[in-house]
Amino acid sequence: MTQNAIPALVLLAVLVGIAWALKWARGRVPGLGAGAGAGPSLRILSSLALGPQQRVVTVEVGDGERRIGLVLGVAPGSVQTLHTLELPPAPPAAATPPAPGGFAARLAQQLVKPTHEPR
Repeated sequence: MTQNAIPALVLLAVLVGIAWALKWARGRVPGLGAGAGAGPSLRILSSLALGPQQRVVTVEVGDGERRIGLVLGVAPGSVQTLHTLELPPAPPAAATPPAPGGFAARLAQQLVKPTHEPR
């Protein structure tokens, strides 16, 4: 029994060691990180199903002034560019301060029932 178990345990230990080494290298070796090979940012703006397996998808590619919009036809085994859109530069995100009282105060105000004077 142990003659068969020892090689299996050694193989399991080698596989676990390889997995750990790859995880370790991914964070330390340039080119293996999570951001490696990542292209420009991509955001799906809308999607419309035309049939059971066909879609028209509008995506935004890029950041800042280099943003473009693509209208894509997507079917099993193919993606075709139907149209290219020029997008205006994204306005900088303005941080708006929270309203005084905020949601909690307005909710409490709505939940409080007005008191009626007895007749």
